[in-house]
Parts: sequence; structure tokens; C-alpha cells
Amino acid sequence: MAELLIGQTLSFAGDPFAEGPAAARHSSRGGVLVEGGRIAAVGEADALRRAHPQARVTDYGGALISAGFIDAHVHYPQTAIIASWGKRLIDWLNSYTFPEEMRFSDPAYAAAIAARHLDLVLANGTTTVCTYCTIHPESVDAFFAAAQARGLRAYAGKTCMDRNAPEGLRDTAQSAHDDSRRLLEKWHGVDRLSYVITPRFSPTSTPEQLAMLGQLWREYPDCLMQTHLSEQVDEIAWVRELFPQARDYLDTYEAQGLLREGAVYGHAIHLTAREKARLAEAGASLVHCPTSNTFIGSGLFDMGLARQVRVGLATDTGGGSSFSMLRTMAAAYEVAQLRGEALHPAQLWWLATQGSARALRAEALIGNLAPGMEADLVVIDLASTPAIAQRAARAADLWEALFPTIMMGDDRAVRAVWVGGRPVPAGRETPGRDASRAGSPGAGTAGTG
Repeated sequence: MAELLIGQTLSFAGDPFAEGPAAARHSSRGGVLVEGGRIAAVGEADALRRAHPQARVTDYGGALISAGFIDAHVHYPQTAIIASWGKRLIDWLNSYTFPEEMRFSDPAYAAAIAARHLDLVLANGTTTVCTYCTIHPESVDAFFAAAQARGLRAYAGKTCMDRNAPEGLRDTAQSAHDDSRRLLEKWHGVDRLSYVITPRFSPTSTPEQLAMLGQLWREYPDCLMQTHLSEQVDEIAWVRELFPQARDYLDTYEAQGLLREGAVYGHAIHLTAREKARLAEAGASLVHCPTSNTFIGSGLFDMGLARQVRVGLATDTGGGSSFSMLRTMAAAYEVAQLRGEALHPAQLWWLATQGSARALRAEALIGNLAPGMEADLVVIDLASTPAIAQRAARAADLWEALFPTIMMGDDRAVRAVWVGGRPVPAGRETPGRDASRAGSPGAGTAGTG
């Protein structure tokens, strides 16, 4: 049976970084018709009711119906160690992140954390994530199995490292290629799942491993490739020592065939003029991770890049300190303010939906309310707390009503989530107590990278 969801609706007919807020389409009493897991129609509620009298109606009143949030850069294996006091990036990896990731050779532990992660992000209105796994193939299998069970569109890949990591977290150039290829052939294109070729970052891969992964990408050009780029200044100095022949950090990937359309680089804070020009020329994507960048002191992303290249938004959990894309939008606003730019609410919402979809080359599938799109939706209560409600009550337009939720909202603002045209059952989005029993509590601290 067709489902008709009624409430306020927000979609995009263009890019608000190029066209301004006029790129957004808002209806104060709109509707979204869902059939067969896809959006069949978007329009005014009364007109859709008349045209589809047999549809089952869910009326959300004044709540806002939007495409579900898309988190374009996460580390699901770091779920259990989020929001812990820490150090700089490299020390963090060695002291905290790597010890936690060692545990993912245990399939039961990997499965428990994958379930926990996905339930936590669903509780926050996120319907798609693009995640790094660990070097263990079991970690990839666990994540994709959990995403498949929930009907999610999801992106993931085995993280590859053959140096500057503990022995239990290193593979080789050849095994990285072979393991990744086996996992790709097993999962890529199954249901709503996509494999992503995933070197962690240049300091933990030899040129030989990067070259092997570049070869794999040439063999499977429809996949994405994700990695990290120019996150911290001391990391960049380390890259210069490890790759003295490279022109810059980006060149360590470019020289090995890891720069073109479909390349997705996290952070990209400290870019040279050459790197910016090459990223734009190659059609690559960048992912802004504002809570992570401030939490571990990496720097302030230049949102002006969104006018030159595809830019998505991400929590970067667990280096990022929240699973909420609302909190991440708020952090993006604050970072832009520090750089002298006040991002409009339309731009922030676009980054968390259509912008991230574009970064993942999935804008024809997810990230917007439009006929033919997959019906991944979030319904947002614009008066979820007393503080937000009293501010929204003074609003003169949608943006004044929405901005308080962006800046102060959390999972309490998420009234409903729909995945593939079906509502997520109440109570599904739980922290997953069983996960804590899958192994002894982690003694580590959150990390990124």
C-alpha cells in the first residue's frame, strides 16, 4: 500500500552554495508519497490526498519531513571510544584507536559494535553512513550484515595499512589488494550496499600498497575510494618525510592512481593552492568533519571550497564527539563563523543531505525529496525542547524556525525515521546493551584517522 506522509517538507532544486536559499523548496503543509521503497510524488498535502485516496496517511502536523541525513565519513570501530579526553592525531592513533581496532578480529565483537553504531545513528536521523572498518575482513562482513538487516544504503571498506601500525593491524600490499577484492566481489552492489576502497592514509601505507589499491580501483572503477588528507600540520610534516619525492600530500595519492572522480578525502583542512586546483580538476570530493577537527585541534575547514568541489558533511565518529548530524551542522556553522562566513541554514541542511550524497556520487539515489529517490526520510520536531520551542515560536519563516534546532537540537528532535520506505520501529534505535557484553569494556580513548 502507498504511504502518504504529511507535514512541512524541505527539498532542494539546486545548490544553495551556488544559488543561495532560493535553491530550497519548502511547503508548510506538504506531503511525500512513498511506494515500493521510493518516493513516488512530492507536493501539497491536500492535492496528494485527493490524487491518492487509497494511500495510508501519517500526519506529522508541523514537523519537518526531509531526506534522511547522510554521514559521509565515520569510523564505526571507534563507536565505543567516542568522546574521550585525548591527544594529537598520531599519538591518539597509537595510544587509543589502534588498541580498540585490534579487537575487531573477533567477529562477535565486530557484529555487536556494528549493530550499536547503526542503531545510534538511526536514532539521530542518519540513514546512510560511509565508514572505515578495520584491517580485518570480519569487520567489513559485520558492518555490511548489520546494514543489510536494517535495509540501509551503506558504504564501507576494509582499512588497509602496511606500516606505522601495530603488527596485528598491518596487512601487505598484496593482501590489502586481495582481501579488498574478495570483499568487494562479495558485497558491492548487493541490496543497498557499496564497497569503498580504503587506504587509511599515506603514513600507514607504503607507496607499493597505495599502488596496489590504485590498481584495484582501475579494475573496479564504479567503486568509491576513501582516505584522509591534510588533517593536521604535524601529520603533513610526517608525510613530507615519508614521501620526499611527492609535491604535496595529495600527490602521494595522485601518483598511485588514487585521485579522480569517486575519490572521497576526509578533513582536507591545510591544502595548498595546487592541491585545491587538482581536486577541483579531478572531480574529487571532500568531507568536512567539524566536531572532530575542533575536538582534536586539527584546524578550521575552508567552506569556500564548496563552491569549487563536492563537499559533504560528517561526524567522523569517534574522533568526532557526537553521532548527531544536527550537532555536526552546528559545529560547521561555528567553524565557518571563525573563518568569517555565516552559513545559511539552507546550506547547512544541504550539506547533511544532498551535499553528502553528491560527495558519495549518490545524489540520484538519496539525499533529497524528489520522485524516484529512495525513501530514506527523517521527520524533525521543530519544538523538541522548551528552549528550542520558545525560540521557534518567534520565527517569521522556515529558516528562523529551523535554525534553533540546528544549533540546539539532538536525538530528541528526531520524531521518526523511514528507511527504504518503511518506518524504523520505535525502540530499534537503542544503544545496544548486548554489544557491551561482546567483550570487556574498552580501556581506550577516542581517535580519528
